[in-house]
Amino acid sequence: MSFIGIDIGTSFIKGAVLDIETYQLSHIRRLPFPAPIHGLPPLQHEVDPFRILDAVRELITELAGLAGACEGVVMCTQMHSMVLINSRGEARSNCLGWRDQRALAAHPSGTGSYYEVLQQRITPEQRRDLGNELPVGSPICFLFHMSELRLLEPGITPVPLSDFVLSSLCGTSPSVEATNAMAYELINLKSMQWHDEVIRQLELNTVCFPRLCETGEVVGFIQLGEQRIPCYTAVGDYQCALVGAMVTTGELSLNISTGSQVSRLTDQLTLGDYQTRPFFDGRFTNTLSHLPAGRSLNILIDLLEELARNAGFVLQNSWAYIAEAAAAVDHTDLRASLSFFRGPCGDRGAISNISETNLNVGTLFRSAFENMADNYYSCALRIWPDRSWSNLVFSGGLAEKLPLLRQIIEDRFQARARLCPVAEDTLFGLLILATTFGKKAASVDEAIEALRRRYGFDQT
Repeated sequence: MSFIGIDIGTSFIKGAVLDIETYQLSHIRRLPFPAPIHGLPPLQHEVDPFRILDAVRELITELAGLAGACEGVVMCTQMHSMVLINSRGEARSNCLGWRDQRALAAHPSGTGSYYEVLQQRITPEQRRDLGNELPVGSPICFLFHMSELRLLEPGITPVPLSDFVLSSLCGTSPSVEATNAMAYELINLKSMQWHDEVIRQLELNTVCFPRLCETGEVVGFIQLGEQRIPCYTAVGDYQCALVGAMVTTGELSLNISTGSQVSRLTDQLTLGDYQTRPFFDGRFTNTLSHLPAGRSLNILIDLLEELARNAGFVLQNSWAYIAEAAAAVDHTDLRASLSFFRGPCGDRGAISNISETNLNVGTLFRSAFENMADNYYSCALRIWPDRSWSNLVFSGGLAEKLPLLRQIIEDRFQARARLCPVAEDTLFGLLILATTFGKKAASVDEAIEALRRRYGFDQT
């Protein structure tokens, strides 16, 4: 049995054929995620949703010809994306994503930014019920900003990017599954329903929020030639990556890529000084996200490569040299803080304690990796204070690419670790989910345990 998996990421839109009998990914394809629209006001970041739709349609059409008798399409998407559609399913906005920072603009009241005014209208208890996250680049902030400027059409429906794509491909009304709905920052975790009280307080009553649907629910069909292929509800890429890494409740997950997260699975809802998100099989995750990782490291690389670019040279294999130079440094008193972007570790970075001899590529990146390890450890203590995790689980492109970084983190935690066995963790997560949608496994947990035995992981 085969499915088509689609991962609508931030950098790429990826697809693959998923064989749920052999647990193999094949025919992996990647298309660049469309560039943002030029000429927008400062702080705004939008992408043409139809270019994304065309790319997904292209991937599905190609993969359907390679998948044989395809049993369905499964999909995950980047968190916090949003497209506004009207009652006829027509797009009434571009796609807004986590890079959009319009809520940081000054509110007309003069009492701070739109983001600060929004925070003032939500009580601490309500914020905790919403998952205690509330990033600037999220649908709740986009909708509040538009509402305050009277830019929201009555009856408009905000949908995640993936659900816009699915409803467009299938010609159906959009719905949203819990792991994607959570990214609105408007779901009451205690009831797993839209938080009507907060919606009223933010004066979003005229917004028509989509129906909440079940994980694994068929939301429509796409016709490709003689094949009428069912499309299953899309899920969040964060949760999908955890499934792909086969994380269990006894393991601490460190996903390290463009951004990064520290996460643990819990069997029941536990709210605290961290973010809480729905998972599968009635479980939840406690996490701290937006931790400095590849995006911050790229700022350092861009600085080091600036003179070469100005001279017309393109440096090759910078990462290979960085890894080698950092590995040659056993210790440095140079200090690098990578908090260049707003997150749990602050919003200002620094390079400090510079002397005449201690600033070079090796010491700079050794210090940066140590800073990342310190950040992960302090965040781990917030979500798991008794440190009773059995081991660490690394996933994400940067974790795979940099063994030195993994070793520095292991040393900081004084814990054993394993690396996600497949590079494409989200696509592999979609494969595992497809086994449950295709009724080969009774639950996501059962599917993960079967794969853990296959890979010889200790049961935790």
